Amino acid sequence: MTKQLPPDERTTALQSLPDWQPVANRDAITRKFSFKDFNAAFGFMSRVALKAEQMNHHPEWFNVYNRVEVTLTTHDANGLSALDVEMARFMDSLV
Repeated sequence: MTKQLPPDERTTALQSLPDWQPVANRDAITRKFSFKDFNAAFGFMSRVALKAEQMNHHPEWFNVYNRVEVTLTTHDANGLSALDVEMARFMDSLV
């Protein structure tokens, strides 16, 4: 079972992810991505989906046209885990 990040690791991880914000009333992080058009947004989501399957760790997300809003948390850990940090870094590397 995946475990929540300890406080010191959480602080370090969040400092390295400046575009991600904490979610109010949840142990999660969120980011809004904007792309040139729907095709670019969908391409981003497709690349993330392949990584998510590989990791067996899937984001919560919402897409409208060129925007993708992502929330990351690890449900079986009841909060933020190293998997969320890895996924956020992967997403950041795509844009």
